[in-house]
Parts: sequence; C-alpha cells; structure tokens
Amino acid sequence: MPEPTALPFFVYGTLRPGECNHAALLTGRVAREDPALLPGAVLYEGPGYPYAVEEPQAEPIRGELVTPLPSAHDRLLISLDLLEEYAPGDPRNLYERVVREVTRTADGAAVRAWVYVAAPRVEARLRASGTVIEGGDWSSFRLRK
Repeated sequence: MPEPTALPFFVYGTLRPGECNHAALLTGRVAREDPALLPGAVLYEGPGYPYAVEEPQAEPIRGELVTPLPSAHDRLLISLDLLEEYAPGDPRNLYERVVREVTRTADGAAVRAWVYVAAPRVEARLRASGTVIEGGDWSSFRLRK
C-alpha cells in the first residue's frame, strides 16, 4: 500500500525557524509550525546541515512539525525533495524521504509526517566516523559552534 503524500513535514535542520532555508522555502506555504520530537533517531553533523539516522534507543531529535497550506503541499514537497537532493530510488541520494511518527510537544499528539533521514550509504559513513549532535538539537548545536 503506497504512503499518503499529503502529510506534514518534520524538519530538524536548515528548515527550522531562524535557519538559512526556512524563509526561502516555507514562507507563505505553511499553515502552522509546531515544536515536535522525532523518537528513535540520532542527529549527526553534516557539512553545514545535519543528518537524522534511525536508532531505536536514541533520545528524540528536536525540530518542527510543518503543516503546509493545502494549496502549497505538492509544490513544497517538490521543493524539499530538490533541497535534500532526493529522488525516489536514486542510489546517489543523500537523504531518503520516509513516513515516521513524530510527537507534537504542545499536546503530546502523535502525528505521521514526512522526514528526510540519511540515505543508506551516508548512514553507514556517519555510523563509522560521524559526529553525533548530543541532545538532538541542530539549532542549539550550531549556536554553540
């Protein structure tokens, strides 16, 4: 059964409020943004942006649940796929777009959302020699650097 496409997005890096890609890609396309957590994943430092790697026992990653305006969802999905250099089935992908359950922090609601996680070859490299972002919060990590 194919995954539904009209889902919100969980963002944890350069698409978060105040980060470099937020205004350019999300302004005018979003109905709401809510602080949220992605359980079962760890955050790794990348070259100017982070990668999420699934890890069942990890502390949750901090980010935002972005709910696009219905009229903007499909265009936003295309824009985010381009930003993340994601193409379905392409072995050169840096990220894979997957559906995961995230937790909205305001009310504890579980919400299915699109999440970009490290593609398998990137994940293997990160697990072997990557730098984990302790606390799972890219924005705080970036400010400390």
